[in-house]
Amino acid sequence: MIFKPFRMSLAHMGLAALSGVALGPTSAWAADPAKVLIKDFMFTPMSVTVKTGATVSWVNMDDEPHTVVSDSGLFRSSGLDTNESFSYKFDKPGTYRFACSIHPQMAATIVVE
Repeated sequence: MIFKPFRMSLAHMGLAALSGVALGPTSAWAADPAKVLIKDFMFTPMSVTVKTGATVSWVNMDDEPHTVVSDSGLFRSSGLDTNESFSYKFDKPGTYRFACSIHPQMAATIVVE
């Protein structure tokens, strides 16, 4: 009898830990407007609005490499493997379109106010 409550407690802790691992990073990235997640061959969110002077970071959560390349040539990452990131500071207002040069169907926009 002593062990049953303990086992149940461990099971609940395991589920809580698993939930944090599975949902934590995605939730954290989605909550920060200056971060873009690369997952499932998509940029998420597809449109980000930030203030002038903000730094935007991208992180690749796919098993395939991706790049972040602006249409105007303003910024360009190298190939990002799983869990690698790239950041760029936006000093001027405007609309900046970017894509993955390896998978050009992956495209999104940064709006700097």
